Order: sequence, then C-alpha cells, then structure tokens
Amino acid sequence: MSDQNDQLARDVSTPPETTKWHELPSATFRKTKRKSLGEILIESSALTEDQLKEALSFQGEGSEKRKLGEILVDKEYISEEDMLKALAYQLDLPYYEKLPINDIDPSLVDNIPIQFARDNLILPIARDDFNVTVAVADPLNIFPMDDLRLILSTNINMIVCSPSVINHSINRVYERSNDASQKVIDELNVPEIGSGEEDDLEETRDLLESSDDEKPIIRLVNGLLSRAVKERASDIHIEPYETEIVVRFRIDGTLHDTMQLNKRHLGSVVSRIKIIGKLNIAEKRVPQDGRISIKVAGKDADVRLSVLPTALGERVVMRILDKSAGVKRLDQMGLHQDIYRSWTNLIAQKHGIILVTGPTGSGKTTLLYSSITNINTTDINILTIEDPVEYRLPGIGQIDVKSKIGLTFSEGLRAILRQDPDVIMIGEIRDEETANIAVQSSLTGHLVFSTLHTNDAASTITRLDDLNIQPFQIASAVLGVMATRLIRRLCVHCRVKHTPSDRELKLMDLTPEDVVGKEIYKAGKGCDQCHNQGYKDRAGIHELLVMDEKLKELILKTQDANMIRKQAVENGMKTLRQSAISKVLEGITSIEEAIQKTQTEDME
Repeated sequence: MSDQNDQLARDVSTPPETTKWHELPSATFRKTKRKSLGEILIESSALTEDQLKEALSFQGEGSEKRKLGEILVDKEYISEEDMLKALAYQLDLPYYEKLPINDIDPSLVDNIPIQFARDNLILPIARDDFNVTVAVADPLNIFPMDDLRLILSTNINMIVCSPSVINHSINRVYERSNDASQKVIDELNVPEIGSGEEDDLEETRDLLESSDDEKPIIRLVNGLLSRAVKERASDIHIEPYETEIVVRFRIDGTLHDTMQLNKRHLGSVVSRIKIIGKLNIAEKRVPQDGRISIKVAGKDADVRLSVLPTALGERVVMRILDKSAGVKRLDQMGLHQDIYRSWTNLIAQKHGIILVTGPTGSGKTTLLYSSITNINTTDINILTIEDPVEYRLPGIGQIDVKSKIGLTFSEGLRAILRQDPDVIMIGEIRDEETANIAVQSSLTGHLVFSTLHTNDAASTITRLDDLNIQPFQIASAVLGVMATRLIRRLCVHCRVKHTPSDRELKLMDLTPEDVVGKEIYKAGKGCDQCHNQGYKDRAGIHELLVMDEKLKELILKTQDANMIRKQAVENGMKTLRQSAISKVLEGITSIEEAIQKTQTEDME
C-alpha cells in the first residue's frame, strides 16, 4: 500500500488531462505577475467584465467582506467548478474532478475525526516519505490545514476538488476505515434470533439501500461490535450528551473512551442496533432489552442489549459474551489451593445451598458454570434457570427466564422441582419468593447453587435475613458462601518492578520482612500488547465462608455481618483483601489494583 501511496502522491503533482488549464499561458505568466481570480475567470469561463464589476461591488468591506468566488457562484455567473478551477490555477495547485477512492489507504484517516473532515471538507488521499497530500474544497482556509499538520505530524500538499466529490469520498473512505483491515462486513454475521438459520435481515438491506448518508451507520455499528470482540471488551456503552455521542468500551473491568460522534447520528445508530436486536424501533419512551448473536473472525459471541430512554436521548449498553471461549475447568479459575479443596468438598454434597456473591461482572456465573460442570455425571440430573442462559452446557437442562410470559425465577423453579432434579442452579435470588423456594428445595434433598449481590461473604447472611429467611433455615440450609471479584493482571510485557512504601505495606497489613524475596510490580506506561493500559486480562480473588457449628450458633443469635465475618476469619477464612495481596506477592497485579478492588473491607 505504501508504494501505491507514493505513486498517488506523484500523480497528484500535476492536474489531470481532463481539465483545460493547458490552454492558459500559466508558465510564462507565473514567472512575472500572478493574475487575479477575476482575470483568470474571464479568460477561462463565460464570465464578463460587467459581471465581474457587479460582483466586486457586492463584496463589502472589513469582517463582512465576502469572497468573490462565492458571489459569482451565488449569482450563477459561473459554476462552482469554474470557480474552484480558477482558484486552483491562481494558487498553482492541481484540480481534480474525481478522486481515486479505491486507491486511498483508509489508515490515513485513522486519527482524523470524520466530523472534522466533513466540517472542513478535507481528506488525506496519499502519503509519501515527506508529505501527505490532502484534497480540499477551500484552499484559502488555512486553519484546518494547521490542525492537520499537527495531527499527522508531517508537511501538507494540497489539491483542489469540489465539495460534492470530497463529501462522497469522505463517506467511502471512512466506511473502509471503520475496520478495513479486518473486513467487518465479511466477518460480522447476524443470524435471526431464536433460529438456527441464517437471516439476511430484510430491515438491514432496506436501511443499507436507503441513502448514502446512512451507509456509514451500518458500517459503524458492525465495526463497533467487531472491534469490541477483538479487543476483549465486555461491554459497549453508547451515551448521548448535549452535542455529542460518546462510545466507551469496558475492557478488563475499566471503561475507556473509544469514539465521539455528532449528536445528530444518535437516532440512526440506535435504530440500527434495535433492528439487529429485534426491538421496536418506533418505541422510544420505555426501556427495551434484546439479544444479538454475532460471529467475528470465526468467533461466536452473544450480545445482551439494553436500551434506556434518558433526558438527552436513548442510551445503549451492549454486554458481550464470547461463547468461543467456553467454560473454564474449576482448576483453571485461579482458586487458592486451600479454597479449591474446600470448594470441591462443598459442591460434592447431596443437599443444601451454595451461594456465590459479588457485584455485576465479578465472575459469579462463570464460577457456578465451572462448578456444576465439575460435578456433572450421567447419574445426576442438573437443571438451571437463568436470565439469560450465557453458556450452553452439554448434558445440563437450561431454562431462560421470560418474565413477559410469566416465566420468572420463582415459577421456573417450581416447574424444575417437578422434573426430578438432583442439582438446581438459580441464576440469581432476587426476591423473597425465590429465596424461600430455594431454601425449601435444599432442605428436601436438593443441592442448590445460586448468586446474590452482596459486598462480601458475611453480608450474604444479612441479605438472606432481609429476604425473610429465618435464622434457623439459614443455619440449616447454607453450606457455604463464596465472594468473588476480578482484578486486572499486570501486562507482563511492560510491568515495572516496585518497592512498596511504608504506607503501602501498612495498607496491605504486611511488614518489610513479608516482602523479602518477593518480586512486586506496578503498572508500566503501557505497550502495544495491552493497548497502552499497563494491564491485560483479569484474575479472580475469592473469599470462602464455610458453615460450621460456631457460625451456625452465631447466626441463630444475630445476623450482624461484622460479627459473622470476625468469626469466619477466626475459623481460617481468607478475606478478599488477603486474596488480592497474595496476587500482588505473586507478581500478578499491582498494590494499587489490589487496594482499589477491596477498598470496602474494614482492615482494622
């Protein structure tokens, strides 16, 4: 492509033969005196001297002075093309009637916002070793040229084109630049939801064919989905503000600004997403949820779609689940050796409740999938009810919650109990009814797995009490509670060795002797491997509360989380903070990340 760019840069050094500028005595004239624009137009177009004098009289003075060419075009004395050709000739610049769109490298516009290009009618079209050649509609507008020099860090050569040619070229080049190297349209496949057959999406074809202005929207949405999957993003946020739309990716648990769009594109972007998510594009007053199945570069992914109306427009969040990754084995979940032994003992029990807690996106469901896969054998019947089913597990019956038709967690759980299950997994205990059914099931010979949203393992007891589960039921039914979090792994390519300060040692409850011989690292400045973040991928930290007689006696007396936590620690429970610190001492994460992800703990 670089050779092609060099050739294109050489080609634009002279005007194409389609123009008539060879009829003008340019070479002789430019060595003596540069002609005025009016003189050039009289020689090269149908403009008369009387028309020129009339236009000059309309120019005005000072800040209100209009450009001569604009007046002549407005009065239809000359065409816009005539004016631009004359201006190019006056400034000794090439004029192009067309641009070689297919030969323009889309990487030239990677760092140039499309709105900047459209507002200023400029487009880089070629690069050589020393310059970038830029097509412009107004070569006298020097300010965007100065900005472009800073953006591209190189010299600028200009050629002149009509606004319509540049606008058309901008749309085509930016379409290709969305993901040109990855061939988004070829790689992104959107099948019909709820069907195993491929769907050509009639609505998508109609939208694609409707107008040139909307084509980039199709490419934009496909490109966002493709890029998010390839950059391992878990969520795409499309957030409307007063004058712009901000697109952010959540990568390794942290949101990063990815793109800014003009606010006027919001309706088109949201409509496109609703179409592929099978939502109602006419309804903008109420929240909507949907699901999209896509394939990018051979990888299957599910996208959970949420559209929320706000004061500034509809806000979209798409959660991405990479199905090609599959479910990890339990021994690949990063559990500490002691926790792994205790957990495998718990999940081997015949009845009782085992709970996994943590905020959204902390790895709860992944841990449950690994756990029930670990115990799945041909002699037991495992059924799950989830909202939604995230991974399809072979040999396990999985049910999707469908609240709109009355299939809630509680209703689905009642139906499951009539299917003679040995093991039941409930995606989440959200209400009192589901909690009571789960407890009763565990007390009548079933092993129940579920999740709750709490800050730590001990707080789960308080949460069950809030759901009106009696203390004696908690003590009898609950086998154990695992609290989990995900912390970012340091990028092994750019991490930097770090000596902890006294303050950092105090925060980690360590002494200088505890870190002797340990290699502790902090995040570096970033590199290509980690997208300049200093971190890449995530690791789990865990806190396992195993029910014993002392804890049961305490729960019968009180549901105070601090007291329960203190007793669990005395019993040998390793806290989330301690689990995070062990990752620091292993060189997996930084002190800053460990403290931040466990800052809710009381370390006193």
